[in-house]
Amino acid sequence: MAQLIISRKNDLVKQAAKLGQSASFRRQEGLFLAEGARLCADAADSGAVPARVFYTARAREKYAPYLERILARAQEVFEISEPVAELLSETRSSQGVFCLCRMEAERELSNLPLAHCLALERIQDPGNLGAALRTAEALGVSSVLLAGECCDLYSPKVLRASMGAVFRLPVFFCGALPQALAALHRRGFFSCAAVPDPAALPVTEADFSRPCLMAVGNEGNGLAEETAAACTLRVTIPMQGRAESLNAASSAAILMWEMMRPGRDCREG
Repeated sequence: MAQLIISRKNDLVKQAAKLGQSASFRRQEGLFLAEGARLCADAADSGAVPARVFYTARAREKYAPYLERILARAQEVFEISEPVAELLSETRSSQGVFCLCRMEAERELSNLPLAHCLALERIQDPGNLGAALRTAEALGVSSVLLAGECCDLYSPKVLRASMGAVFRLPVFFCGALPQALAALHRRGFFSCAAVPDPAALPVTEADFSRPCLMAVGNEGNGLAEETAAACTLRVTIPMQGRAESLNAASSAAILMWEMMRPGRDCREG
């Protein structure tokens, strides 16, 4: 039986709202707020246990099939007023469905699967991160490694842009990618640094028949030079137009597409 909350000053509502707004508060509490009927259902279907679910009376009628999946795993359930939903929402037209979930424990880098992996270094734009995760899942990349000071994996914009990939794709973290690469090379990984350099090997000429870690850098500055130097090989995306580079999500999508195509060998020349 859902408890009713009509006040925007309710403590549980204020906590949920802060989780949607503050990365530091999410880390402190070990919780995040997901918004939207499908996204919350994806979280529940993927094994996340919603500590709390909030929904409006309108959402209960309109999104009943999604709510059934969410409520089956929920620990606490609250029906909220429309003004409360407006406070919690990060979108212009809220669906009125929210769930508060616990973050997954950080995975040990030694457990990174020995298969094709995307590494993102110091990615700052939540839309880029979410889109890269969504594409990685769609193309069958085994995992994603976030290196350095990336934007928060559990920010509302990342969650929405990933279309639930955050819940299904193994994501790992490391402080400094060059040091992580040394250990991953010893395990049998081959690594490629994606760079906007015409002297680098065109990615279309690389053959990815060995487990490869594809490293893509920050939106403004690309990969750190130390990271590029630590990689086995530098690759680039051949471009015919006037643009000198692509944004991080677009670059990652093209590079992953080439990496996941069979019959290529990731080596120089």
